[in-house]
Amino acid sequence: MPTTITFFPVDNGDMTLIKFGDLDATTLLIDVNIRQDADDPDGEARDVAKDLRDRLKKDENGRPYVDAFLLSHPDQDHCRGLTRHFHLGPLDKYPDDKKDDKDKKIVIREIWSSPIVFRRASKTHTLSDDAKAFNTEARRRVQLNRDKNFVVGNGDRIQIMGEDIDGKTDDLTSIVRKVDTRFSTINGKSSAFFSAILLAPLDAQDDEEEEECLVKNQSSVILNFTLAADAQTPDGAKFLTGGDAEVFIWNRQWQRHKAEADVLEYDIMQAPHHCSWHSLSYDSWSDYREKAKLDADARKALSQTRNGAVIVASCKPIADDDSDPPCIRAKREYVAIVDEVKGDFYCTGEYPSEKSVEPLVFTVTAQGVQPPSKKEAGSKAAAVITSARAPMPHGAS
Repeated sequence: MPTTITFFPVDNGDMTLIKFGDLDATTLLIDVNIRQDADDPDGEARDVAKDLRDRLKKDENGRPYVDAFLLSHPDQDHCRGLTRHFHLGPLDKYPDDKKDDKDKKIVIREIWSSPIVFRRASKTHTLSDDAKAFNTEARRRVQLNRDKNFVVGNGDRIQIMGEDIDGKTDDLTSIVRKVDTRFSTINGKSSAFFSAILLAPLDAQDDEEEEECLVKNQSSVILNFTLAADAQTPDGAKFLTGGDAEVFIWNRQWQRHKAEADVLEYDIMQAPHHCSWHSLSYDSWSDYREKAKLDADARKALSQTRNGAVIVASCKPIADDDSDPPCIRAKREYVAIVDEVKGDFYCTGEYPSEKSVEPLVFTVTAQGVQPPSKKEAGSKAAAVITSARAPMPHGAS
């Protein structure tokens, strides 16, 4: 089976599943936003928990699982439903073996977590119960790895995205992924079907003003994945995902990487912060409207497209009003970016129509990225994204 990326329709929130094309059909879930209404058989929201379960394998005990789960940052719309739908704690405490398959909690074989993101978020947000439960589980796994000299099994593994402050992760080097380094391990195994470069969270800054800006700009895990189409095509597509990271962080990404802009290249990008204008500008959309000033360097960071690139906004339908997120001005900017390379823009809340949403699935093939067969939500009819590998130098002026 080829590698696929599935964007679930979860309103203003993120929930994205990468299923790799290896023999094990390895899975990585990025964020979760399963609302109460989505769990209600009489509710109007799409049953995305069922959509997810339908795409997951079961282990030898009949338990559904993801090989890894990344929490980009701990806002509620990125971890909502975690404790309802996922098992947290040791696997020998799994409680649902006698339940029907549809009611069994999903096992997370490996967590991808960032303590510095949690630390920054806790300064400006009251963490939700789901976020606190995730943090508790991440801490349990870190301590167990220390105690077991990093020899642990499914349900206890963790990879830490970025170094923590004050040397707190200095003794965890085997499970810490440092910023601006590339890795290809998932659930204890090296994979030939992906590599990822960690672009953020940026390390703690000595400059207090700089650190405060990272705190206030929704510090998130930013990864750029290179996804194999098959064993013979290791560079099938590049997928850039960055949680809710806002303008200051994208500005800094360009400052850090403009001399090596290929690390920001993408065939598919998940529009940061649910198509928010705050990822492209320091100005409030509702206050300034069309007078709001675009930050040129943030736009450059977000426009390193390859031919036929796609941008996906995980959000409710985008209206021409004061809303943010999603913001019509941000959408216009993203449409302009993909138009330059004959690409496409999708909104999960509009696919295939506002009245009837469904998961948006892209397939990575040796010929490029295959968009969904239904195209009503795109900015134009889409063909197979060609696999030309040269980046388009957008916004370089």
